[in-house]
Amino acid sequence: MHAAEPLPHFVDDYLAYLYEVHPTGATMDGVHIHDDLLEDFRRTAIDSHTSALSGFARRLDSIPHANLPLREQVEHQIVAANIRARQFDLEATRPWERNPHVYADILASSLAAQAIFTHSPETDRACRVLSKLRQVPRLVQAARDNIKDPPAIFVKVGIDTWRGAMSFIKSDLPRAFSNIDDIHLLGDLDDACTESVRTIGAYVDDLENDIRPKAKGSFRLGRDKFEQKLRLEEGITLPVDRLLAIAMREMAATQEEFRQLAGGRNGGDPIEAWRKAKAQHPAPGALIATAREQLDELHTFLSRNPVVSIPDSSGVAVAATPEFFRWSSASMWTPGPYESKPSRAMYYLTDVDQKWDAERKLEHLRDFNTPTLWNISIHEVYPGHFLHYQHLRKVDSKVRRSTMFAPASYMEGWAHYCEQMMLEAGFGKGDRSLKLAQLAEALVRLARFVVGIRLHTEDWSVEQGVRFFRDEAFLEEANARREAERGTFDPTYLVYSAGKLMLLKLRRDWYEQQGGKPSLRAFHDALLAQGSAPFWALRRLMLDGSSDVVLE
Repeated sequence: MHAAEPLPHFVDDYLAYLYEVHPTGATMDGVHIHDDLLEDFRRTAIDSHTSALSGFARRLDSIPHANLPLREQVEHQIVAANIRARQFDLEATRPWERNPHVYADILASSLAAQAIFTHSPETDRACRVLSKLRQVPRLVQAARDNIKDPPAIFVKVGIDTWRGAMSFIKSDLPRAFSNIDDIHLLGDLDDACTESVRTIGAYVDDLENDIRPKAKGSFRLGRDKFEQKLRLEEGITLPVDRLLAIAMREMAATQEEFRQLAGGRNGGDPIEAWRKAKAQHPAPGALIATAREQLDELHTFLSRNPVVSIPDSSGVAVAATPEFFRWSSASMWTPGPYESKPSRAMYYLTDVDQKWDAERKLEHLRDFNTPTLWNISIHEVYPGHFLHYQHLRKVDSKVRRSTMFAPASYMEGWAHYCEQMMLEAGFGKGDRSLKLAQLAEALVRLARFVVGIRLHTEDWSVEQGVRFFRDEAFLEEANARREAERGTFDPTYLVYSAGKLMLLKLRRDWYEQQGGKPSLRAFHDALLAQGSAPFWALRRLMLDGSSDVVLE
């Protein structure tokens, strides 16, 4: 009888395989051996991937886990769920067969990662971009071959995403490598950009003129697939009826808090109060300086208060969004947890364009009002995503360090939780507008919770979703539509609110088990030391004899 394969050996093999077939994910993890590749969506590659996952599932099933140490028992379950989730995505939900946005999003992310991160010299990264651009015809052809009976909304979003990628390649990507003095490389890059734009443009024309008029597919997953996706990807086992009841309960409570705070004792109009709060915004050209001041203040607050430990890092550079990425208003690019060379994270913000008219400038800055910008800085940097990644670098488990296994409900749940937690910890000293902004963002995330469920498990239309975001989360029409449309192709975007609620429950239960009054820092450091994992796993690792109830 052969000895069972050690779990760490299996994890090494499986993670290496994931890096190979998901090279963009490898780059985001800080692993660069596949930086010259784009994901392969050809049907033969998808069939091969499906077969390989089945093989990994059989190998893992043959490793007995009942007698493993607790940590390895938990990681065995995490990896098993990860494999099944990937199988479910390929075989059941099949976004590669239904959504052209999937292909464009991968391309844009893959190219942007090489343009933004400075993990290697500019010339080396330009060569990798050149290699990726030469694979664009294969990617586009795979989309042409695979997309069958797509929903009309998927075609609409896909057209927009592909056009964004095309504009990025045509007008902006060359600027990212403008300092290169190798004329041959620049010529090859220009030729590859031109060919990629031509290939993408032809596909966009077909999507617009041929596929879109005939698109009649349904975007809905249905209740069974929705619940299974949540169970496999996030470890959430509650039925959708219970989840919806929790979401509506939290939404009602948050709305009431928002109305009480905004309306004041005289019962004024809360929406008007929020409009006035949004009038507090940086002057044109001052957005970056304002954000830098915010990060300094947030860092100082965390240094002086027992909230969470701040590991040493290369820090965060706040900068104007590069010309090649200005379609994004705010973005956080943090080097992955396996990055071997010190590299600054980039916190990009898009200030007004001086060519805009006065009304557009004002609209843009109102969206970047100072209270909301505080929330963005907390969520993205301190103590949100950036600080989270600094703690991930210290985790000694490959399963709980790599973002390839990270559930969105924990990653986004932590950052969303931080928005509320920082105010509870005393940041802002009772600033009413800052609390209003935090509640406004919470309402948007809770609306996602409700709309995602109702779009995919009931018979809600996108228009009903738009009205819900507008009427219940107080969004303007354009933003409400953008949020509702996202719910069609990102069905589990409830992870922000669900993750925050699961984290708050874990905190309550941990405090109760610890007895006495441990500091907030003690809890956060204990939590972040576990790495990224589903909340059921965090409960097993942090609580003695924990229950499986992660959300209530």
